[in-house]
Amino acid sequence: MTEKGKGRSGKPAAEAEPELTVDEKYTQWKSLIPILYDWLANHNLVWPSLSCRWGPLLEQATYKSRQRLYLSEQTDGSVPNTLVIANVEVVKPRVAAAEHISQFNEEARSPFVKKFKTIIHPGEVNRIREFPDNTSILATHTDSPDVLIWDVESQPTRHAILGAPTSRPDLILTGHQDNAEFALAMCSREPLVLSGGKDKLVVLWNIKDHVSTLATGGSKFSPAGSNIKSASKTGDVTNVNVDSPSVAARGIYKGHSDTVEDVQFCPTSEQQFCSVGDDSCLILWDSRTGSDPVAKVEKAHGADLHCVDWNPHDENLILTGSADNAIHLFDRRNLTVGGFGSPVHKFQGHDAAVLCVQWSPNNKSIFGSAAEDGLLNIWDHEKVGKMQTGNGNKTSEYPEGLFFRHAGHRDKVVDFHWNSIDPWTIVSVSDDCSSSAGGGTLQIWRIMDLLYRPEDEVLVELDKFRSNVTSRPS
Repeated sequence: MTEKGKGRSGKPAAEAEPELTVDEKYTQWKSLIPILYDWLANHNLVWPSLSCRWGPLLEQATYKSRQRLYLSEQTDGSVPNTLVIANVEVVKPRVAAAEHISQFNEEARSPFVKKFKTIIHPGEVNRIREFPDNTSILATHTDSPDVLIWDVESQPTRHAILGAPTSRPDLILTGHQDNAEFALAMCSREPLVLSGGKDKLVVLWNIKDHVSTLATGGSKFSPAGSNIKSASKTGDVTNVNVDSPSVAARGIYKGHSDTVEDVQFCPTSEQQFCSVGDDSCLILWDSRTGSDPVAKVEKAHGADLHCVDWNPHDENLILTGSADNAIHLFDRRNLTVGGFGSPVHKFQGHDAAVLCVQWSPNNKSIFGSAAEDGLLNIWDHEKVGKMQTGNGNKTSEYPEGLFFRHAGHRDKVVDFHWNSIDPWTIVSVSDDCSSSAGGGTLQIWRIMDLLYRPEDEVLVELDKFRSNVTSRPS
């Protein structure tokens, strides 16, 4: 908290440096692209996307790979809301030229991103999650109590025009008593789905309860939707008087006193999971012990909690993000002190509510955070307490643990996803409606490897080019 009459720097307000405008910040960031990024693709969206997820690898080539990408289109009602399946060409490390990545047009649509299929979604797509064992099977949240399951490969593509028939989900998960809009997670060990909603409940399903859903081995989704499609010669599923099959909840868990905003499974146990909500609580659950919380942090933050993630490399570490602009790192072996949350560390690097946190799938200490301030920060929690200046004192210029700051979005970053196939590559989306005429921005980017590789290794490589840098033409 700064003192009254002082700016963020601690100087008197009259001496504080003027705040840069959005355009000035963006211009400053753009000038640094060739230095900071190995590759960057910018894709202007007609409609905002509230969620983005990587799908399966489709093809490997010498200089690039092709991969599925899942997005949503949140429209104004003039055309239907859609779930978009796109094909993305991901340029491999150290292939893109600096001139290329620095000369993109933020107003244009990237040639690397091509729409493959459109599913007309019944309502806005608030959240997308994929099954780890079969990333062609998606779960979506909309403004309803149900979770919708889609086999995106077998679903027919639809033209998003007013009056077009809505696509039918392959399976519907029921159990919420009120709208469940954002909290959604998939288990990495079993075909389990977890959800939270406005009814203050955490709800658990097992897809195996629909006997035809997963074939043995879990490699192929067998939706009842195939029967729906074959029953209609016109391809219009709304002409078929057959509802999508549904599955009831395996478990319903009560412990929150306000809306549940996010949920996550423990990476090493299908029975353990956690949830966060607008009651400022972080709750840990275990389906083997009943429907009551195993552990409850009453004040994990000083405001609503928006997001949570469980470290896939260390089952004891849990991240939370909040409307108080902070990210907290908890160790589940020591969650509270005196009834209040006792985080291992509080990461302060955003100026607005944190909307999404996610651990890197490839680096145990690295995670990202996205917020309403338009920033996507990359952190290294192992660097906390180790960043020092030359005189031995801790540096105060940047927040502790802050490793990299992606400032390519002009408005709130609503979602991002690490690419598990291509380490250090991230897709992120922003909702630009409040700062422009509308729409959103999709960016796919990879940090320059000189920034994260071991310092000794980088210096050895740079030394090979010493003569190119220091020599002068005769």
